Amino acid sequence: MSFFKKLKEKFVKDQESEEEQKNLQSDVEAGESADEERPLDGETEGPIDEMSGTDQPGAWGTDEVAEPPVDEERSEAEKEIIPGDDEREEEQENLEGLQKEPDEEEKVSIASKFKMGLAKTRDSFSSKINDLVARYRTVDEDFFEELEEVLISADVGVTTVMEMIEELEMEVKRRNVQEPQKVKEIISEKLVEIYYGDDEAADIEGLNENPDGLTIYLFVGVNGVGKTTTIGKLAHRLKSEGKNVTLAAGDTFRAGAIEQLEEWGKRVDVNVTKHNEGSDPAAVIYDGIQSAKSKNADVLICDTAGRLQNKVNLMNELSKVKRVIEREVPGAPHEVLLVLDATTGQNAMSQAKTFSEATDVSGIVLSKLDGTAKGGIVLAIRNELDIPVKLVGLGEKVTDLETFDAHAFVYGLFADMIEEYEDEEETL
Repeated sequence: MSFFKKLKEKFVKDQESEEEQKNLQSDVEAGESADEERPLDGETEGPIDEMSGTDQPGAWGTDEVAEPPVDEERSEAEKEIIPGDDEREEEQENLEGLQKEPDEEEKVSIASKFKMGLAKTRDSFSSKINDLVARYRTVDEDFFEELEEVLISADVGVTTVMEMIEELEMEVKRRNVQEPQKVKEIISEKLVEIYYGDDEAADIEGLNENPDGLTIYLFVGVNGVGKTTTIGKLAHRLKSEGKNVTLAAGDTFRAGAIEQLEEWGKRVDVNVTKHNEGSDPAAVIYDGIQSAKSKNADVLICDTAGRLQNKVNLMNELSKVKRVIEREVPGAPHEVLLVLDATTGQNAMSQAKTFSEATDVSGIVLSKLDGTAKGGIVLAIRNELDIPVKLVGLGEKVTDLETFDAHAFVYGLFADMIEEYEDEEETL
């Protein structure tokens, strides 16, 4: 079975089934609505007062309709967000997304989320690949040189691109591929292979957990990358899975950081351990651990300061925090997650290198992946730094934080091509 067909089997069928289910549900709801509005034979439009023979106030068919009271004070309070830094507008949007009850959130498949989240990258990447394929009749050296430029423009990374081009050339020769159109599928297959490398998918996907007690996740990252938002979304996700979650506001350096994390805690209904601004981060984390233990929490998520102006101070601070965590919970932290803003491209690579030197980063969280046309940064980080991408932000909703899946990622990049490829195959 071809690689595109495998992706189709894995993702598209579930997506089509989901859409059919939605359509069926809509038809059922529309039918029920019509039945409710239609009066039965011999019945009047609305309930009648048997004593007076007049319509009840607020009943069907009358002009007076009772409206539910609006709590204006609560409505304004829900919109309030504590100002503090450049992230406040984004924090406001994400916190407002929490106003919906979980039942109101639209159920969207993983395939659909990656397809929608990678729309900007796909539009840019796919158009360039299609244009390249249209201009060549055979797969030659010039074809690969231009393909190299396309991959670099998507921020896949020079080192990764050179490795990929070399493997593509070998694979094209091995399969005796002559038509440029068929190279699309090989590209998608190689992207997945390069991401996983020698590792098994199960070993690098998803977050590690402590099977014997408290799980601790330590978050690092510079200011402005969406670290606080990501922590809030992860807390919401873990809580929705039935876990008892607590937070520790260890970023005592940035103005407003403690208040923002506390606001997220209120919105997702989880406890937040905090000290005053300027306090020792390690002391906050220590108290957070004690609080989590006393509440029999399953997960403690720790925020930390993200200044890079003085790397020595950063390394010392993070080292101290880690020592406290390791002393209080042997084997912890179970993940050290570096949050990177995907829209910053190669600057994110520079941050990843710096933080990986300062502390043992076990996984990357790529925020705002839906906001960039250079989603290839995922592959560059994984291949050049040997750090797996654990989570990705694919939208502004609180439910748009997803576990990274390389197959779903490649599907998101090639979704349109896969559908076109299937149509071509069916006409042969």
